[in-house]
Amino acid sequence: MDDCTFCDIASRRAPASIVYSDERVTAFLDHNPVTPGHLMVIPNGHYALLEELPEDLGAHVFTVATRLAAALRSSGLPCEGINLFLADGEAAFQEVFHTHLHVVPRVPGDGFTIEASAWSGPKPSRDSLEANAEAIRAALPERWSGS
Repeated sequence: MDDCTFCDIASRRAPASIVYSDERVTAFLDHNPVTPGHLMVIPNGHYALLEELPEDLGAHVFTVATRLAAALRSSGLPCEGINLFLADGEAAFQEVFHTHLHVVPRVPGDGFTIEASAWSGPKPSRDSLEANAEAIRAALPERWSGS
């Protein structure tokens, strides 16, 4: 895709501190890191949104992220925990429209927060949860008929 920073990184047309690359994905240090060692894992092909990403490629992105998380823990960089974060769509704060998974090393007091207040609202009723579950199940492809 023209004018995509992450496509340019994957094709080596733009500079990046790459830590891993194979024929399907590239992982590099975020240029605006939350913490030292903050990585991004991207598919080498352009997929703007998560729903566009082939399932096997999504699994590979996650597998690479898992391996990188282990490497971060062994790297000597400050790392007592890991956050994985994927923003999918503008409402979810996606800024670069090329699917990417953040791998963020964490230590207590590192200054990064996820607003806990967003999850502290009133709890939905069981009926409301069941209605939402039914709406989602109804939208699943037939090939996913499990429960």
